[in-house]
Amino acid sequence: MFGAGAMTNSIPEIRDADFLFVIGSNTTEAHPIIAMEMKRAVERGARLVVADPRAIRLTEIADRHLQLRPGTDVWLLNAMAHVIIEAGLVDQAFIDAHTEGFDDVVRTVERYTPEEAEEQTGVPARDIRDTALEYARTRKAGVYYTLGVTEHTHGTDNVYALANLVLMTGHLGVRSAGMNPLRGQNNVQGANDSGASPVFYPGYQRVVDDEARAKFEAAWGVALSPNEGHNLNVMMKELIKGSMKGLFVMGEDIVVSEPDASTLERALNACEFLVCQDILPTETQRFADVILPAACFAEKDGVFTNSDRRVQRVRKAVDAPGEARPDWQILGDLARAAGYDMPHYESPAEVYSEMASLAPKFAGISHARIDREGGLQWPCEDDRHPGTPTLHLDGPIKGRATFQGVEFRPSDELPDSEYPLVLSTGRTLYQYNSATQTRRDPGTVAKDPENFVEVHRRDAKKLGVTEGDSVVVSSRRGSVKARVRVSPRVRRGCVWMPFHFAESRANVLTNPAGDRVTQTAEYKVCAVRIEAS
Repeated sequence: MFGAGAMTNSIPEIRDADFLFVIGSNTTEAHPIIAMEMKRAVERGARLVVADPRAIRLTEIADRHLQLRPGTDVWLLNAMAHVIIEAGLVDQAFIDAHTEGFDDVVRTVERYTPEEAEEQTGVPARDIRDTALEYARTRKAGVYYTLGVTEHTHGTDNVYALANLVLMTGHLGVRSAGMNPLRGQNNVQGANDSGASPVFYPGYQRVVDDEARAKFEAAWGVALSPNEGHNLNVMMKELIKGSMKGLFVMGEDIVVSEPDASTLERALNACEFLVCQDILPTETQRFADVILPAACFAEKDGVFTNSDRRVQRVRKAVDAPGEARPDWQILGDLARAAGYDMPHYESPAEVYSEMASLAPKFAGISHARIDREGGLQWPCEDDRHPGTPTLHLDGPIKGRATFQGVEFRPSDELPDSEYPLVLSTGRTLYQYNSATQTRRDPGTVAKDPENFVEVHRRDAKKLGVTEGDSVVVSSRRGSVKARVRVSPRVRRGCVWMPFHFAESRANVLTNPAGDRVTQTAEYKVCAVRIEAS
């Protein structure tokens, strides 16, 4: 919609914001450094509104908590757009100069009144109105979101609806404002930037673009497919169907992190050839034919790119143990063994230099320059360009930003008499992702020793369970055991579990149904029941 898939603004700008709208992000636990900047803004006097089905630590300091029903984000956001349009608070000059398609949004949100949204979301109409008016009337107002917005079958629609709010109020290209997806791991942004995607070459140049493909074919000396590849969720479905015969898993424990994990395990048993490349043993490696030991971040040189597009140096501190090697060396040897004459790069700096020469967004960034000047934010078009802390200052990168009117669609799986509760999953402060690293440390294990399920006190009473009880949580896909945490954080009728625990995998329960555009699985809504074990 804007022309760049990244935070529009910088992390340091957060502390100067006057209004923070945090939606679908457990920021203090999943992004604690960014949360510190949000706390600084609040201490300075900024207003903070959190929209989340679950009370998180930020809600303790928030001016308002919009505790919506899971999966009703489009209702909430369209109702906010309705209020802004009705109140005449749209930035018409920005809309006319820099966007297209606004009339479609006006027609779409006309019926999404705050009163009807209250019925659908459970959020009081007055809170919806107040949030919309405060956001529209504040110049330095930023939107911050993550997986609670995207991990739905309508996740793309949620993002469209958020972006509509940013565009109609002219909050794009403004310091301490914009639209800011927070990346969940240290180099997710960098992996996407460098082309770890089925639809992009490095620098977000499309695989289906003939001109871009010709450029990379000339540089790499090989014919490239004109077709887009499969993303992760589609790959898992193809694996389950048996149409994918081999898999290379690098730095990911898919048996813990992917939905409907029991079905995935059966597919991995049938997979003809599985390679795992990682720094430590994982659950997925139980199915591997070959394991390639990789060096960790402290054992190699390179760069990480964080959420706000800042490319930063990583420097080797210690030697890798045993036969572990940097990933780029392993991949180069594999390419040559497979018959492609990949150059024998001398260093990661040389690899990055090649990428920068082919991707204009990174053309001015190099290891040597970062060593001299510190982290640089793309776009950075030449070696004299200072980098770009705030995107779209002169208007949207793509020329005109595109509004997208979206209608509400319910989640794929809703509660019923057999499975009466709604499960959402997420992360805790003390464990990290699939916990391949953190559950080897006694300190984090002591803080977070076993899996748990948060249950509202009224639901716990109805179920006849109390704090610390062992229960079985079941969905249409399987069952796991967990300890009860009777918690005021969740809505009545909703439960919440972390996904870090291999012996009690929440992703045995989750629904693999995917978003119609990105195919991202619906980790945030599935129907479950709880029984005493």
